[in-house]
Amino acid sequence: MAFDEFLAERVRQRLPKNIPVAEKKMMGGLIFMVNEKMCIGVDIDKSTGYDRLMVRVGKVPYDKLLFKKGSRQMDFTGKAMRGFLFIGPEGFDKDKDLDFWVMKALEFNLQIAK
Repeated sequence: MAFDEFLAERVRQRLPKNIPVAEKKMMGGLIFMVNEKMCIGVDIDKSTGYDRLMVRVGKVPYDKLLFKKGSRQMDFTGKAMRGFLFIGPEGFDKDKDLDFWVMKALEFNLQIAK
């Protein structure tokens, strides 16, 4: 599996300790499952060789978040998956930016967990 353990640890530290979190190696990276739902993941973009996040934000905020720094459509199959975004390093290198993306993923996860 191709992912950066340092980035995975940075994400791990930001996930709440009071709700169930599981880690699964899938899609060539590491996915953090929160409340048994895919929430956020880390992998390496094969085309660039750079780390990236996969963030599940839902369809409603997707259109606004698509234009944030480092954000782009998630397109594993060549077709964009609405509700999911890839975030390049320029969008998560700073702690405050990574905090933002983890929070967006958790906000959506908590909505669908109800």
